[in-house]
Amino acid sequence: MVKILVVDDCRELRTTLENIIKQANFSVETAENADQALALLQKDFFHLILLDMVMPGTYGASAIPLIRKLTPRSRIIIITGFASTENAVQAMQLGASDYLCKPFNVESLLTTIHKNLQEASFSQKLQNFDYDGLFQALANMLRRQIIILLADSGDMRFMDLVRALEVENHTKVNFHLKILREFGLLEQNQHKHYRLTAAGAAAASCLNFINDSMEF
Repeated sequence: MVKILVVDDCRELRTTLENIIKQANFSVETAENADQALALLQKDFFHLILLDMVMPGTYGASAIPLIRKLTPRSRIIIITGFASTENAVQAMQLGASDYLCKPFNVESLLTTIHKNLQEASFSQKLQNFDYDGLFQALANMLRRQIIILLADSGDMRFMDLVRALEVENHTKVNFHLKILREFGLLEQNQHKHYRLTAAGAAAASCLNFINDSMEF
């Protein structure tokens, strides 16, 4: 389960954020200052950290490099009451992933959380790829369509693929299927149905992420 850490000195806001995040089916813990958060991060991993910029003790901006050193894979979303470009840029330069300006509503909070979790998943999947091979495999639009189609539909026979792609040239489809197999993105089962490999499923997830980001 995705684990989120809320760090804010305001008890009322911590409780509100905790309830919202729990209702969104995430696991959540809270800390009232950066020092408590750093102690928690030494014991446990959190996928995402909501960090208030201004708190007693260790200042939020000062805490970002310390958090990043402890947990480089966690996404850090700064919560700030100062809606200025300078504060956001400073936070990003220190290692924050995103920011929210007070006051914010539930929809913007959850949208920001989901977006950052998707970006983290996308980055993690890219680490397992041979970039040159991946880009070559997905450079062709038809090959991208095949990957997305198999991700949405599951195992498919060759002729079902051809019909779904609406391509009259069967040889062309067969050629691109061969390329995708050579790059390890799809395979055939015992019934000769085409299906995505684990790498192919990850590639499909990346393509969907890019498409969603462009629409957003």
